[in-house]
Amino acid sequence: MKKCLLTSLISVTLLAAACVSSVALADDYKIDTSGSHASIQFRIQHLGYSWLVGRFNTFDGQFSYDENQPEASKVTVNIETASVDSNHAERDKHLRSKDFLNVDKFPQANFVSRSFKDLGNGKATMIGDLTLNGVTKPVTIDVKNIGAGNDPWGGYRRGFVGTTMIALKDYNIETDLGPASTIVELELNVEGIRL
Repeated sequence: MKKCLLTSLISVTLLAAACVSSVALADDYKIDTSGSHASIQFRIQHLGYSWLVGRFNTFDGQFSYDENQPEASKVTVNIETASVDSNHAERDKHLRSKDFLNVDKFPQANFVSRSFKDLGNGKATMIGDLTLNGVTKPVTIDVKNIGAGNDPWGGYRRGFVGTTMIALKDYNIETDLGPASTIVELELNVEGIRL
């Protein structure tokens, strides 16, 4: 009886240690926005004839990643919507208005991941909640692992690129830009510095 109890106790202790060890393996990273090694870009068709391309200049975020348990990965990104930049001052003023981003009422957009599925060959799918213009909707992001390693300054970095598409109407943006301009494509280039 004592032997069984001791064996069970040792097994539980080892299992708990293994769980703690596996959780501890996840590395936390801060997205390197100060060094401009990350970007959030968007593009939308203009009248069906060309692409209008822009970006958000001010954002921050962090992520955690464990190569042995990629499914435990997490990402949080916060975006200052007033930092929208389409390389045209008057258009950017319109994009900040109630017709689009309504930045006075909703100065921040954010993304919080809920799940991460490793597809192999450096590819993955991440599902999370995107809050924009006061609306929160789930989005699926196609992720590609770019690489990881030491940097010249004694740090360790890891990078990903993610792409997704969102419908303007899903975020209460009702301005009619024509049938070819209802979907926005987003590209997130994320380089993180390990903490």
